[in-house]
Amino acid sequence: MKIFNRRDRKDFRRENRREMNDVEVTLWNHLRNGQIGHKFRRQHSVGPYVVDFYCPAKRLVIEVDGDTHFEPDAVEYDLRRDEFLRSQGLGVIRFTNLEVRDNLSGVIDAVLDNISKTEAATPSNSPLERGRTGNEKV
Repeated sequence: MKIFNRRDRKDFRRENRREMNDVEVTLWNHLRNGQIGHKFRRQHSVGPYVVDFYCPAKRLVIEVDGDTHFEPDAVEYDLRRDEFLRSQGLGVIRFTNLEVRDNLSGVIDAVLDNISKTEAATPSNSPLERGRTGNEKV
């Protein structure tokens, strides 16, 4: 079963891209086109969910939460959603609209910090980085 960008979510993704709020647009303007060294997609579907931003190379989801995310039903929904995303091997980081609006540079730094921690924790497949040149007999 296809998990990423399923066709049945295409219209919903497209609508979400058209209706991004000003805070999401602000963050997108700093993530797009690899400006922070990594390619991000916006309004990307993962299973039954559509995430705000997704970095495929780092398997990282970024969510920007407005006021409605703090209502009891929404908190429970977000917990289930994050659990599903993590079960797919994705990292999830969340920021509030206020954090993005008032501290954009801090948000970008937190994203970069999260990516660097992910890189440090990921074992390399490179023979050189594993201490082998590829010429040794195994």
